Amino acid sequence: MKPVQLTPQARPVRLGPRSLAALALVSAVGVAAFTWPFLTPPTSQLSAHAQDAPWLFAGLLVLLVAVVAATISESGLGPKAVAMLGVLAATGAALRPIGAGTAGIEPMFFLMVLSGRVLGPGFGFVLGSVTMFASALLTGGVGPWMPFQMLAMGWFTMGAGLLPGPDRLRGRMELLLLALYGFLAAFAYGTVMNLAGWPFMGTLASSIAFDPHAGVPANLARFVAYCLATSLGWDLGRAAVTLVLTLVLGPAVLRALRRATRRAAFETPVTFDASAR
Repeated sequence: MKPVQLTPQARPVRLGPRSLAALALVSAVGVAAFTWPFLTPPTSQLSAHAQDAPWLFAGLLVLLVAVVAATISESGLGPKAVAMLGVLAATGAALRPIGAGTAGIEPMFFLMVLSGRVLGPGFGFVLGSVTMFASALLTGGVGPWMPFQMLAMGWFTMGAGLLPGPDRLRGRMELLLLALYGFLAAFAYGTVMNLAGWPFMGTLASSIAFDPHAGVPANLARFVAYCLATSLGWDLGRAAVTLVLTLVLGPAVLRALRRATRRAAFETPVTFDASAR
């Protein structure tokens, strides 16, 4: 019996040199924005980062828009890809409020994992960012935290597209890999978002709040205590929901996404027949 040859998965958005450079830039700025409490020396005169939040919000948002624009301009994002992006982003934004405020029940994460897997890292980053932006508009969650959410969700969805390709991994093993990634990445998302709000606690909880005069080990211990005290249960709920939904609904959703991708034929060039006039 001859081995089955799987054709490469079509990608509606491919990352080219300019979009890769823009993505690297916004990721570097994002990493610095998230981890600045551990990068600032104790002797720094930094007193209140909250005053810089609006500028950071504007800067990150502009960079995110630049990444999306560069990605679209290089990939030649067609109407079919735009339509799929709109449908998936709207679905993800509608799923997010379900269970909001209840033990981290956020079903949108499993959809982002499966979409990034099928449609690739480029589409995944755009989809994650746009979905979080649409969700913020839908739920009234627009604020200085929104660019952080957009960037973190872009990373989350892009990561699923960077997993070993379906030409090497299919069936139950692929599903288990996606479920494991979703479980771990959901925790990582919560931890990263904790970094966005933890430095602004001030003296509300002195034992776990950021101390600008302490060293990195002391602040790291405070941050771990903060995560354990405030978000561990929520992150565990998000991770568990993502894991269960991926295992239960993953096969059907993957088939639907792959079928839609094949029918859309994103990479098929458009030709015009002059004889058909």
